[in-house]
Amino acid sequence: MKTKTLKKNKVNVITLGCSKNIVDSEVLMGQLRANHFEVEHESSNDDAAVVIINTCGFIDNAKQESIDTILKFSAAKQNGKIDKLYVTGCLSERYKPELEKEIPHVDAYFGTRDLPRILKTLKADYKQELLGERLLTTPNHSAYFKISEGCDRPCSFCAIPLMRGKHVSVPVEDLVKQAGQLAKNGTKELMIIAQDSTYYGLDLYKERKLAYLLERLSEVEGIDWLRLHYAFPSGFPADVLDVIKHNQKVCNYLDMPLQHISDNMLKSMRRGTTKQKTIDLVNMIRDKVPNIAIRTTLIAGYPGETEKDHEEMAEWVSNSRFDRLGIFTYSHEDNTHAFSLIDNVPAKVKQKRADHIMSIQQQISKELNEEKIGKTFKVLFDKKEGDYFVGRTEQDSAEVDNEVLVDAKTNYVRVGDFADIEITGAEDYDLFGVRADKQ
Repeated sequence: MKTKTLKKNKVNVITLGCSKNIVDSEVLMGQLRANHFEVEHESSNDDAAVVIINTCGFIDNAKQESIDTILKFSAAKQNGKIDKLYVTGCLSERYKPELEKEIPHVDAYFGTRDLPRILKTLKADYKQELLGERLLTTPNHSAYFKISEGCDRPCSFCAIPLMRGKHVSVPVEDLVKQAGQLAKNGTKELMIIAQDSTYYGLDLYKERKLAYLLERLSEVEGIDWLRLHYAFPSGFPADVLDVIKHNQKVCNYLDMPLQHISDNMLKSMRRGTTKQKTIDLVNMIRDKVPNIAIRTTLIAGYPGETEKDHEEMAEWVSNSRFDRLGIFTYSHEDNTHAFSLIDNVPAKVKQKRADHIMSIQQQISKELNEEKIGKTFKVLFDKKEGDYFVGRTEQDSAEVDNEVLVDAKTNYVRVGDFADIEITGAEDYDLFGVRADKQ
């Protein structure tokens, strides 16, 4: 039974999964708003007649969260608390027939590239002229910026190509226009994302164009920081490092998922590289850009991973001293190349190995943070939380990296602005500071 009157023209969009999904939801919401819908993101008001869930299908935990969310709103629909329920995104792309059978109360399931079909179902027009028009779910001053869709890499463990298709670059001119539109609305930082950002341009221009794209985006008035995510190590374009080093708007930051270091694992993972090539690449990056912060992600418990493979990775992590690091436990994904292998590392062992790597990284992070005490950094402030203003240096991306906390009782900064902050204290993953101009 309905407990309140639903707004027929109101849509609540729920986003699960990665930053690429966030951008997709923001574009969808921008289109809906242009069609005179009232749109909210993950609203708690429960008065929207329509709910759209943008799902993730990457690994087991993410898939389960998506299924649980669909079931929750399916029950709400059956109880009359919403009128229409639609599901889109990676899980829906990958498992549409199974979902239709198991959760039939959803009105329609859509794939990852079905935006025009979603809008048509809602009797809305797809407006081609809305280039760069998005309803941001992040703070206005910082936005994810997707430069391509899909992936051509053959990594054995990854289901992304099954859900997102082949690599398709967005033309440079379109991206420049999108960046200009975001800048007009107050965006100062673009967090550049793709399934594989270093592949950018090969399909359109027959050569890697990431360095050129960074230079063009840096010319957009109002954009102060460009932050590069998800660079693939094999075939890494060295000219990008020249741009990072010499262009003041490009952050000294690189997110480059390396996944493992054991030659046995890298070969089975089909990463197209070796241990020595990986070590040489990291050294080359640091030689060319001495102040760069490198973030990487790894996988624990891949099929066939021995204790020796794990110890080799642990030693490498200890020696490499990455500025930022995350690790996933391996998820056995159907229709991937690795699915033909035996998932022979027990779940508890996978987690134990992941915890071991993170304990090493925690100590490294603490030591690197302590080295920053007494130094001054340019910090972009994202929010006020409790008694602190919370921001990030150019070495930190939103949500996943370290934060700088400034006592709001004794220092004032404006959210969305930059300020020079002297670091006065450090913890494992947080820095504490004061305004340098107040000293």
